[in-house]
Amino acid sequence: MSFASPFSIAIVVITALAFLGLPIGLSMMAGSILYLLVVGADMGTVAEQFLNGMYSNYVILSVPLFILAAEFMNIGSMTERLLAFCNVLVGRFRGGLAQVNVVQSIIFAGMSGSAIADAAGSGRMMQNMMTREGRYTPSYAAALTAVTSVIGPIIPPSIPMVIYALVSDASIGYLFLGGMVPGLLMAGLQMMQVAISARRKNFPVEDPVPLRKIPLITWRAFPALMMPVVLLGCIYSGITTPTEAAALAAGYALVISVVIYRSISIGAFYDSLLLSAKSSASIGMLIAGSLVFNYVVTIENIPDTLRVLLTGWDLTPTGFLILVNVLLLLLGCVLEGTAILLIIVPVFIPTAQALGIDMVHFGVVVVVNIMLGLVTPPYGLLLFIMTNISGAPVKDIIKDAAPFIFWMVICLMLITFVPELVLWLPRLLGYQG
Repeated sequence: MSFASPFSIAIVVITALAFLGLPIGLSMMAGSILYLLVVGADMGTVAEQFLNGMYSNYVILSVPLFILAAEFMNIGSMTERLLAFCNVLVGRFRGGLAQVNVVQSIIFAGMSGSAIADAAGSGRMMQNMMTREGRYTPSYAAALTAVTSVIGPIIPPSIPMVIYALVSDASIGYLFLGGMVPGLLMAGLQMMQVAISARRKNFPVEDPVPLRKIPLITWRAFPALMMPVVLLGCIYSGITTPTEAAALAAGYALVISVVIYRSISIGAFYDSLLLSAKSSASIGMLIAGSLVFNYVVTIENIPDTLRVLLTGWDLTPTGFLILVNVLLLLLGCVLEGTAILLIIVPVFIPTAQALGIDMVHFGVVVVVNIMLGLVTPPYGLLLFIMTNISGAPVKDIIKDAAPFIFWMVICLMLITFVPELVLWLPRLLGYQG
């Protein structure tokens, strides 16, 4: 490919505009439009690709609905009640509040599907709880909140898995099931690291919750705890599609917060709608830009070219997965996760299919990679979010997050080399892949 070719010029324009601060979705649109102008293609193709992609993929609707469900959870008292329940489970051990941070991420993972929503919602509360009276340093609390928030999009439901399904045609239901064991494995490794640090640094032991209060705390949290059961039960029983289940999750969170907990004001309700609309518009613009850019990539025959190139290297499926892991981990340091899913991953899919790699296994490996990118410098979006929330220097947060990142990489290696960790549960429930 010549450096003066239309495709090369488009790549340069996209990169330059992105570095100048233009949103990556708009940058991709601008570069793609320039490409079509240079090659003399019909400019109506841009609108055609955008409309066909957006209106032929019903699954896209689940993204704003999952975002809305997370916002309704955060403005209600569901978060406080769930944190109190998590404290009952693990709060009495040394480093109990740190363990609560991990457990609450497992529970919230079954509700929002967004790492950023978890960090901004329950993560803010955990930061305040952990740093109160000097129990933990602000940097450790922020680092732990960042790495535990990563669990959210791995355990179902998951917005990144929805986007992966959009570009790969893999089953969302089986992708959700495939993320269950890796998510729990990652949480288990994080809890192990917390236990190690608790003994080494002599973390405080919290006062145990009196036995007489446990039934009341559990009862108060019960409606919120039922949300993942209702959501996933409807998907896997066939009662609803994943998109309809996302709408059900948002409706359930609203009803619980308004009718049972009575904790949402009109102002908070309006703000949650506004925040959800902004987040959805941002993701929607990125998806729109990627649809147009992927059309350009298809014209240039990039996926087939890459497939032929990699086939010439005589890579085994395991070798290919190692290569993809290394590339995605490096790209995750500098690119936003959704952009990687929409721009980079579609290029790898034909090669993965040609090598006989299962698309559900590949999807979970990709999502775990991208989640790692949220906590790796220099981009590390969750690191910057927790820096703003905690006020701790980002270098201190990175230092405290390093042991957890190590175990997360170990988890990634395990699911890469042992596909059954991903595929066991989907096959148990009928997956034929």
